[in-house]
Amino acid sequence: MGVRVVVVDEHRLLAEALASALKLRGHRVLAAAAPAAGAAELVISRAPEVCLFGTATPAEPGVFEPVARIKRERPQIAVVVLGPVPSPRGIAAAFAAGASGYVRQDERIEGVERALAKARAGEVAIAPQLLQGAFAELLNPAAQPDDEGSRLLRLLTPREVEVLVRVAEGEDTRLIAAGMEIAPSTARTHVQRVLMKLGVGSRLEAAALAARTGLLDRALPTLPSAAARG
Repeated sequence: MGVRVVVVDEHRLLAEALASALKLRGHRVLAAAAPAAGAAELVISRAPEVCLFGTATPAEPGVFEPVARIKRERPQIAVVVLGPVPSPRGIAAAFAAGASGYVRQDERIEGVERALAKARAGEVAIAPQLLQGAFAELLNPAAQPDDEGSRLLRLLTPREVEVLVRVAEGEDTRLIAAGMEIAPSTARTHVQRVLMKLGVGSRLEAAALAARTGLLDRALPTLPSAAARG
């Protein structure tokens, strides 16, 4: 017996191709769409047995908000995520939002059908190796880069980044001005702006903050003179 399904994918051609393949195999496709918004509304209004939810970025924040809404408002609708070879974080996010399964985009149509049938029956639909990877990541999380360094780096202009690197290397205003071929007064202005944006009161504090948050490690490769500076 075919499954009543709605196919949602951010790429319309993929949604329509998958819908056609499922129809040929006897499933009832109620809708196939690539909505920029309104995915949850579409699924809720059509009330399928299963929603096949395609995404290319399963680890991105907010990707599975439509899934969470579907499960809040229509908990009887099972959701199977169709995505790329995922990071464990992507799998965890999908199931945390209420998904019943995760299928790789390169899975054969028979594998997709099996996932739909399992989800409709209330079973978890995911390949064992993907689930094992997710558990391994949850039990032994990899160290993540300090997000504070990235946030601070985004506050600075490219020229201010270079000034900060030079401050961290111990250069005074005269050396900063000579190295950047700007007037000393301009160098002092840049330094003051860097201190203000980082929320510190001295060059020493700025250098310490940059080192502690990993800002310097992110900044150095972006500087045109990085290679020459060693």
